[in-house]
Amino acid sequence: MTAPGLIISAPASGTGKTTVTLGLARAFVRAGVAVQAFKSGPDYIDPAFHRAATGRASVNLDSWAMGAGQIGALIAAGTGAEIGADTPAELVIAEGSMGLHDGVAAPGESGTGSSADLAALTGWPVVVVIDASGQAQTAGAVALGLAAFRADIRIAGVILNRVASPRHEALLRAGIGAAGLAVLGALPRLAAIEMPERHLGLVQAEEQAGLDAILDAAADLVAGHCDLDAIRAAARACALGAAAHRPLPPPAGRIALARDEAFSFVYPHLVAGWRAAGATILPFSPLADEAPDPSAGACWLPGGYPELHAGRLAGAARFRAGLRAFAETRPVHGECGGYMAMGAGLVAKDGTRHEMAGLFALETSFAGRRMHLGYRLAELATPAPGLPARARGHEFHYATILSQPDAPLARVTDATGAAVPETGSTRILPGGGRATGSFFHLIAEAT
Repeated sequence: MTAPGLIISAPASGTGKTTVTLGLARAFVRAGVAVQAFKSGPDYIDPAFHRAATGRASVNLDSWAMGAGQIGALIAAGTGAEIGADTPAELVIAEGSMGLHDGVAAPGESGTGSSADLAALTGWPVVVVIDASGQAQTAGAVALGLAAFRADIRIAGVILNRVASPRHEALLRAGIGAAGLAVLGALPRLAAIEMPERHLGLVQAEEQAGLDAILDAAADLVAGHCDLDAIRAAARACALGAAAHRPLPPPAGRIALARDEAFSFVYPHLVAGWRAAGATILPFSPLADEAPDPSAGACWLPGGYPELHAGRLAGAARFRAGLRAFAETRPVHGECGGYMAMGAGLVAKDGTRHEMAGLFALETSFAGRRMHLGYRLAELATPAPGLPARARGHEFHYATILSQPDAPLARVTDATGAAVPETGSTRILPGGGRATGSFFHLIAEAT
């Protein structure tokens, strides 16, 4: 049996659920509880903060991209000391995405990607974080509506956030009580624990100066204003069994994986699956002008923020030459930022063009921002190492394609089945190697 769990969700984004999740996780860890965090949906930034708060790798659980069997297997592995932990977990805290019931219009493998779908699949009760700014008893109506919208999920209680005063708290508690729900905490506004953001969400965990102090401040706030005993008592065991699930096969037995401030968006479950299959991961830093390890059989360039480091990447001659030499005889794959770094050029926000590795003729630009966001279903044109023939993933960036002349990697559609122009690219190198790249981040195989 897996550790009992809860889902931290909210009526909408921006309510403070990430801060509450991190504060709860760190508070329980400081109390001696082994906490396993998960993230509902495709966000690849929050799990790094979860890991910093708990000391355990956090994993994405995505009902649109993953089947119930894979979700159950990842929960069992994460809580059972199989993904980057030495001991089994005692409590699961899963952070939701967007609003509780927010997902895409058409379901995928096991749902629409909503936090409510994950709650229904797992049986984990939901703790709702409500931003109480500008309202009082109406918070009760909001909480009641969230609870009544679906009969197959259970609301464990409410944590009120950004409470202005004791009088405000009393009115809020009256509204929540009238809705028949429990108030598990009431947090005053504390700007010191609000973390900086940029256009893709929170600034990455490894970029945060004094992150431990921020996490401890969040834990102090939560421990001082929430009923930790009641919150832990509300957790329930996962309803999903530990079904057998075969992770995606690795692209090679030894994988050179780009890893630094420019290339950090890779899903933890993907790398864990490679390791479980026996692959060796060989990290290298393009920003430090490092080339892929020559002993590797494949190279993987994750997404990140290449536009913030375009000048350094353009000046990393050893990296670019080493990547080109590696690609002559072995497969190289790039996701989003990694894909752009494999292109011919990248135009930064100020209009300056920076030379990239040149494995593709791809030209991209950040001079004119345009958001590309959503789930993706990709059907490969030809087989590629590390990629299933039908893949589910997620795309989130602000780059504009100026030129994408290479052969398309796949036919790519969004969650509604509409075709998207970001097809990715594939190219066979003169030495027989294969370069592939896409704007979507691979999550799982599509059935």
